[in-house]
Amino acid sequence: MVPSSLFIGALVFSLAQAQCPTLPASPALEDISLLPDPFSWYPAQDGRVSSVDDWACRREHIATLLQQMELGEKPPTPSSVNATLSGTTLSVTASEAGKSVTFDVSITYPPTGSTPYPAIIAYGDLSLPIPDGVATITFPNDLIALQTDTSSRGKGLFYDLYGADHTAGALIAWAWGVSVLIDSLESTPSAEIDPTHLAITGCSRNGKGALVAGAFEPRIALTLPQESGTGGSVCWRLADSEDGGSGSVQTASQIVTENAWFSSAFEAYTNNVNELPYDHHMLAGLIAPRALLSIDNVGYEWLGPWSSLGCMRAARAVWESLGVENRMGYSLSTDHNHCTFPEEQGKDLVVFIQSFLLGKEGLNTTVEKDYPGLAFDSSAWVDWDVPVLSN
Repeated sequence: MVPSSLFIGALVFSLAQAQCPTLPASPALEDISLLPDPFSWYPAQDGRVSSVDDWACRREHIATLLQQMELGEKPPTPSSVNATLSGTTLSVTASEAGKSVTFDVSITYPPTGSTPYPAIIAYGDLSLPIPDGVATITFPNDLIALQTDTSSRGKGLFYDLYGADHTAGALIAWAWGVSVLIDSLESTPSAEIDPTHLAITGCSRNGKGALVAGAFEPRIALTLPQESGTGGSVCWRLADSEDGGSGSVQTASQIVTENAWFSSAFEAYTNNVNELPYDHHMLAGLIAPRALLSIDNVGYEWLGPWSSLGCMRAARAVWESLGVENRMGYSLSTDHNHCTFPEEQGKDLVVFIQSFLLGKEGLNTTVEKDYPGLAFDSSAWVDWDVPVLSN
């Protein structure tokens, strides 16, 4: 049975209220060849995370490390956010230190359902089928931070506001833009969108962004990364192993030569990802106890399907520790065209949208699907157990 919204709300509140020790200014690098333990303190201390309050501190540390070493800093809410609605277009203006930027989002309202509508925020073109009663919001992430190639660094509305030398890569800059959008939805009830029932999605490179936004914006109820590959649902260590030097799977050392998705600080670690005190199972774990469904495709070796399967299996441990494992699912499909949505994953998607956007209760949201039967031996990569965290 899906836990009640009251229970989840109380759990999120507990996570937000914990008082946490301060991390050291510079990460202490170690060589960690397996997937790091999400529940071990960093730097190493006696014992492991054992309570929800402990996890809140550990979660804060992981989020900080990700920003320091990989993503760049996500700024707080700008000093001023204003929005105006004209028809189905919401214009958002964010201002900070005498500078302002404006972007528009397009809202598509469903023909059925009741207001205010739950909504899915889509980076780029929406490539998922949406059930009745759910609105869609097309988010212009390329305007917030350009993603043409590595020359895109420092270009876009985010950098117009905060400076071209800001540490943020495109993925965390987009997450900032989503936060500003949600601020605007909260202050514009005439938009008829329910800001407490929002999902976010994107495919491929935009799927990487959707996962990061879900991890760093706690008001997103459901995160739906689609075929996000390396830099998204794939763990860096697993990608290196799956590739094996063949160049057939995208790795950290390659991805930083393709685009400006990550902070320039990440380049110091891409040739030895074992130095990272985290991996992307822990990025995904930042979303817990909110809902996540990772949608992946075995048909593109470049996306690291074996790595994605193993990474998301490991990520599910965080939801298990909190007693809400049915709020995290992963679905690896058989081969199909990139960024199309196959029928075999339809039920997986619908049950998550019905449960976590439309509020239908009593549905079975246990989704651990490996449709092609791709083998992944978790015991070869995970040497830690899953604690039951006390309240």
